[in-house]
Amino acid sequence: MLSGFAALAFPLVLALSPAAVVPAGPAPAEAPPVTWRIDQPHSDISFRIRHLVSRVRGTFGEWSGTIVADPRNLAGGSVQVEIKTASIDTNNEPRDTHLRSVDFFDAEKHPTITFRSTRVQTRGRGITVAGNLTMHGVTRPVVLTSEATAPAGAAGKRRIGFEASTSISRKDFDVTWNRAAEGGGVVLGDEVEITINIEAVEQAASS
Repeated sequence: MLSGFAALAFPLVLALSPAAVVPAGPAPAEAPPVTWRIDQPHSDISFRIRHLVSRVRGTFGEWSGTIVADPRNLAGGSVQVEIKTASIDTNNEPRDTHLRSVDFFDAEKHPTITFRSTRVQTRGRGITVAGNLTMHGVTRPVVLTSEATAPAGAAGKRRIGFEASTSISRKDFDVTWNRAAEGGGVVLGDEVEITINIEAVEQAASS
């Protein structure tokens, strides 16, 4: 979920005579990383999975996360996100209750879903975030492709934003429940499409 603003380089050309050579000074220190807290009310994690002949969309109502990075150069930054499993919402309470059960997420035994980045790479506004996703007691590596939106400010604080996506197989996380569909095939697909929209707020150094 991260990179995007490549650091700006400003070349400086000095015309110096041979008699007036000024020794080069020390390289400027890199800006310290900044902590950004995800503004959850202005952010969204959603997913889609095939159901018979269509796709069902869902989201999570309770989650939080932080980004640690220099906004001018997000490469090398880090992302951490924690989701409350029981907050799943597909706009159908009987289905949500089933999804919280042992057939799917087993929310009582596995109350959180977490993502911890291991590598952030940038190319222009494009960002590739590799990390470990832990869900249903299983940890697997995943890669998110992302694009950074233009930074902005509000109430005296800077904000950065990202749009990211990835796909996973639910079977990789031992979420395997399914049943036969009439006429052949099964009710649910295996691939889960995940879309993440993040707005994050700069935190004070002491936060």
